[in-house]
Amino acid sequence: MTAPAHASAALTLQPPVSERQRLTTAVKRLARSHGLSVSAVTDATALHDVLPILRDRIDRGHLAGLDWFTHQRAAESCDPAVLLSAAQSILSVGIAYWGADEGKPDDGIPRGRISRYARGVDYHRLLPDRMRSLHADIERLVEHPVEARFLTDHARIVDRAVAARAGLGWYGKNACLIVPGHGSWVMLGELLLDLDLEPDHPINQTCGHCQICLDRCPTGAIVAPYTVHAPSCISFQTIEQRGAIPRDVRQAVGDWVFGCDVCQDVCPYTGAARPEPDPAFLPGRIEHAYPSLPFLLTMSEQTFRDVFRGTAITRAKREGLARNAAVALGNLGTDQGLPHLIRALLGHDRPLVRGHAAWALGQIGGGMARKALAVAWTRERNAGARSEIALALETDSGPSDASVTWI
Repeated sequence: MTAPAHASAALTLQPPVSERQRLTTAVKRLARSHGLSVSAVTDATALHDVLPILRDRIDRGHLAGLDWFTHQRAAESCDPAVLLSAAQSILSVGIAYWGADEGKPDDGIPRGRISRYARGVDYHRLLPDRMRSLHADIERLVEHPVEARFLTDHARIVDRAVAARAGLGWYGKNACLIVPGHGSWVMLGELLLDLDLEPDHPINQTCGHCQICLDRCPTGAIVAPYTVHAPSCISFQTIEQRGAIPRDVRQAVGDWVFGCDVCQDVCPYTGAARPEPDPAFLPGRIEHAYPSLPFLLTMSEQTFRDVFRGTAITRAKREGLARNAAVALGNLGTDQGLPHLIRALLGHDRPLVRGHAAWALGQIGGGMARKALAVAWTRERNAGARSEIALALETDSGPSDASVTWI
């Protein structure tokens, strides 16, 4: 008896699941159980197509200030075998961290703004800890030792390129990796494994004609699609910059004191992210999200360590946060910041901070600011700070007959 045609058409034969596929599925399931929100696999072959792009970025000065990232370092970061010669697969993982944010508290205190990724536990510690635990479970799963390396944003490997090849996400024009369901609010890590896993496929997705991130970048640092000029980037200037923030960038910094989220905030894909933050990324105190600018400007080294210990914010160091706070107070431009800036101008132990306090006072202007700058000019001995004071006095050409209360 012949089966009806519609019955045979409904039958679809699925290829049998291989042991390699079963193992890959089990590893991804373990990754989720260890708090790694997303994961995908690629092979451990070199990223030959990425190296010319990195070399071009270096040659064009887009990575100026990151002097350690040389052509040789770029070549090494594109070849996983440099890190683990036995590597067969790379498990690209990530932790999602976007959640609701009520914004600055309305408490009358001038406050700065910290990038979302840095408000909780330092991801440089969090991701490796979870990857190590995952690795231990993988070894238990396969019942034999597995060689591995754990990487997290240390430029030992081009993590976004690995994640894109693995299909974890795709490149946005802001050069961030956009992960379906989470936007770019995902911190990335990689496990190089001596284990043969089934590679995933890259995601065939682009930003199309949208370039809102280019248009809304406060400093114009996204100079072309997928290309960020690091020296103009607020994140670079508030974190990696150890010297003075360039004067032509300071006003655009706004109230950011650590990092910048603007190109992520305005992205339509990122705006659709699910509010499922990993609890470890939530701020433990208000200073980890919206710190008081006077507090940052005046805190001691010990206070800095006590308040920000265990967060990525320590990367900017006490001097850098105080410098950034001075710039933010100048940009807020209210008289409320004057007493704090004057104290910093006349008494901070770091000339870099005194110089930026001078700039901020020049931005605010008025008699009190001018008189403080004039006094500082007679006291300051550091050449860099004196230059900032002189320029601030030129910036504020208003009357100087206001009285000053010295504190």
